[in-house]
Amino acid sequence: MNLKEELFGKLDFKKIGINPDFKEDSVREVIILPILRKLGYTQDNIVRSKTLEHPFLKIGSNKKIPIKLVPDYSLKVANSFAWVLDAKSPDENLNDDDNIQQVYCYASHPEIRSTYFALCNGLDFVLYRTQQTNEPIFRFPIDEADHYWEKLKMFLSPDSFQVGKNVVYERTADYVRAKGGFDYATRPLLEEIPAKKQQAKRHFGVHGYFTKQAWNVVADYIKNLSKPGDLVLDPFGGSGVTAVEAMMNNRKAISIDINPMAVFIVQSLIAPVKQSEISDAFQRVKKEYLQKEPKTKEEIQKALKKYRYPKGYQLPKGSDVGTVEQLFSKKQLAQLGLLKSIILKEKEENIKNSLLLAFSSSVNKFNLTFHYTRSEGGGDSGAFRYYRYRMAPEPGDLDLVKIFETKYKRVVSAKKEMEYFINKNTIKDIQIKKGTATDLKNIPKESVDYIYTDPPYGKKIPYLDLSVMWNAWLDLPVTRQDYEQEAIEGGEREKSKKEYNELIAQSIKEMYRVLKLDRWMSFVFAHKDPEFWHLIINTAEACGFEYEGAVPQKNGQTSFKKRQHPFTVLSGQLIINFRKVRNPKAIMKANLGMNIAEIIMQTIEGIIAKNSGATLEQINDELIIKGLELGFLDLLKKEYSDLTPILMETFDYDEKKEVFTIKHKFKTGVDVRLRIRYYLLSYLTRMERERHNPTFDEIVLYILPLLKNGTTPENQTISSVLEDIAQHVGNDCWKLKSGGGYLELGLDAKYA
Repeated sequence: MNLKEELFGKLDFKKIGINPDFKEDSVREVIILPILRKLGYTQDNIVRSKTLEHPFLKIGSNKKIPIKLVPDYSLKVANSFAWVLDAKSPDENLNDDDNIQQVYCYASHPEIRSTYFALCNGLDFVLYRTQQTNEPIFRFPIDEADHYWEKLKMFLSPDSFQVGKNVVYERTADYVRAKGGFDYATRPLLEEIPAKKQQAKRHFGVHGYFTKQAWNVVADYIKNLSKPGDLVLDPFGGSGVTAVEAMMNNRKAISIDINPMAVFIVQSLIAPVKQSEISDAFQRVKKEYLQKEPKTKEEIQKALKKYRYPKGYQLPKGSDVGTVEQLFSKKQLAQLGLLKSIILKEKEENIKNSLLLAFSSSVNKFNLTFHYTRSEGGGDSGAFRYYRYRMAPEPGDLDLVKIFETKYKRVVSAKKEMEYFINKNTIKDIQIKKGTATDLKNIPKESVDYIYTDPPYGKKIPYLDLSVMWNAWLDLPVTRQDYEQEAIEGGEREKSKKEYNELIAQSIKEMYRVLKLDRWMSFVFAHKDPEFWHLIINTAEACGFEYEGAVPQKNGQTSFKKRQHPFTVLSGQLIINFRKVRNPKAIMKANLGMNIAEIIMQTIEGIIAKNSGATLEQINDELIIKGLELGFLDLLKKEYSDLTPILMETFDYDEKKEVFTIKHKFKTGVDVRLRIRYYLLSYLTRMERERHNPTFDEIVLYILPLLKNGTTPENQTISSVLEDIAQHVGNDCWKLKSGGGYLELGLDAKYA
C-alpha cells in the first residue's frame, strides 16, 4: 500500500471539489487528522479549536468585548506551540489574502508564537513561516502526498523542532525515485474529470484565445502520468495551459507554437515581476494616457499622424472588411496607438511585456467586431465568437482606459496566483518557443517525460488567419513558412486534407522521437470524421507507440459555436493515450461477421440504451472508441464521416435535453450471441487497459442494458459466450484470453 492509500484510503480527490457535502469539517477529519497522526502527533500534541482573544481589536459600543480567534489546530512540541493549521473547504482559495491573514493572526498571537502556520482545503497544503508571509515556503497537492512527504516531515514532524532541521530544499523527487512507488508502465487511465475552466485566474480572463483546455483536467493528467521534476512537452502549446500547469505541479515544461500571438501571451503571462514595480508602471502609463487622451476630431487626427497603428495588414477571406485598420474607428486607432506608445517607453522588459499583455487583451473589446451580450461588458470579438472577422451591428463605445485597467488587474492576479511556482528562481524550468510541432530539432532525443497536447482539428480554426489583428498590433511577424507549417485544413492558403494529414503525422513522429521510453503521450482530439482518428492511430503505431486507451472528456461550458451548430460542432473531445514501449502491440483489424451499417446502428442503439438517451458527443465518442479498440476504424472512416443525417433520420431528438432517443423500437437484429460477443470484447478490452478484472455480476450489469432488443438473454447465454473469449481470474473474476477475440469476431458454426 502506498502512503496516499495509507492516509486516505480510496478517497477520490477529483470528486472532493464537486461534492457539496465535503466541507470544512470533512477536510479536518478525513484529510488533516491522518496527516497529523502520520507526522507523529498524538492526542496530547494536538490542541483543537483553542480560543484566543484578539490582542488588539474589541467590539461593542464601549469597545470592551474581545474578538475571539479560534485556530482549528495548534500543534505542540515540548510544551510549546510549533505551528498552527487551519482547515478550509475545497472551494476556498488558499491564496486569498484574508485567509492567509487570518491564520497569521493565530500564529503570531502572544499565546501561540509559532514558527509556522499552514492552510489546507483538502486539495492543497500550503505552509508559511510566520516571520515571512510574502510567499509560502512549501506547497503541495494532497493527492501527490507520496512525492512530498519527506519534505513535509523535514519541516513539521515533532522531531524536526526538537533537534533542528538540515534544510535540503529539492531532494523530494530524487528521494521518491530512489524509494520507488511510481511505475510509468502501470499508471491507470483517468475517468472523465469535471472541468473547472473559470476557477484559475492564470488562465481565465487574462487574454482570449481560440481554444483552451480545462486547466484542472490538464493538471490531473500531468500528475497521473508524470512525477515532480519531470519534463512535460506541449508542441501545440496555444495559450500555455499545459506548460503553466506543469510548473504549478513542480514539473519542468516546454511549450511550442507556430503562432507568435500564442507565444507572446504565454511568455508575458509567466514573466516574473515585482508587484510594487508593475503597479508603479501601470500608474505612470495611466497618468500619461489620461493627460494625452485624444477625444476631439482634431486631437484624433493629430494622434493618428503621431502614433503608430497597423496599416495594410490583409485580413483573411470571409472577413467583413479588407484590412486590420478597418476593424477600428479612427478614435479607437488613435487611442490604442497612444496607449501602446506609452507602454513601449517602459525600460524593464518583463514589466513592459506584462503591460502589453493587458493592452493586447484590451484590443479584444476595443474594436468594431466586438459583439456584446446582455451582461454588462460581456461579449467577444468576431474572431473568437464566430471564427471570422465579423463586424458588430452595434459595436458600442467603451472607455479604453477602463478596459485596460480591468485587464491589468487580471494580469496581476494571474501572476500573483502563479508566483510561488513560477518566479525568477524557477523561470529557467519553463521554455516558451515559437516553432513547429513537425520539427522539434531543438529538443534532444528521448529527453521528455510526458506529452499532453491539443492539436488543431482539421479545418475547425485557422489560428494564424484569425490572429492577424493581434499580431499586427503587437508587431509580431508571421512568415510564409509559418503558414506552410501550420497544421490546419483550409484557411487562407486552402490547405488540402492530405496536407493536414501529413503535418499531423510528422508531428506525431517528432513527439515519438523526443519522448523517453515507457513514457506517455496524451493526444486530445475532437473531430467527427473517423479518417482523422484512423490517421492518428496508424501514424502512432507506425512510429512505435502502443495505444493504451481513450477517454471522453467534456470541456466545460458549451461554446457559442456549439449553440449555433449543435449537430456539426462537438462540445467535448477524446483524450487518446499512448505509451512509447520497446515491443508495442498493434491493434488487430477485426473480422466482425456483420456489415459496417449494422455495427454503426448497434453501437448507437447500445449507447442510447445504456444512458437512456445519448448526446451527439456520446455517440461519436462511443463509435470512435469502439473503432479503436476493436480495430474497425478503417471501415468506419470509409463511409461515415458525418453521422448527423443517420441520427436525424433514424432517431428522435430531444431539443431540451439535447439527446437522441429510440423512435419506436430497436432496429438491429444481429444474432444475440454475436451481439453479446461484440459487447464483451469491447468491455473486457477496456477493463484490461484499466487493469481491472470484473466479476460476472459486473459483466452482466454492463451487458444487459445494451441488449434490450428482443428477448433478454439468460445469464447462461452470457456465460457461455464469455467462456469462449475469456478466462477465470481469482474469485469469480474474468479477463480476456491471450489474443482473445481480437482476430475473430465473426459468426462461426455454433453462432450460425
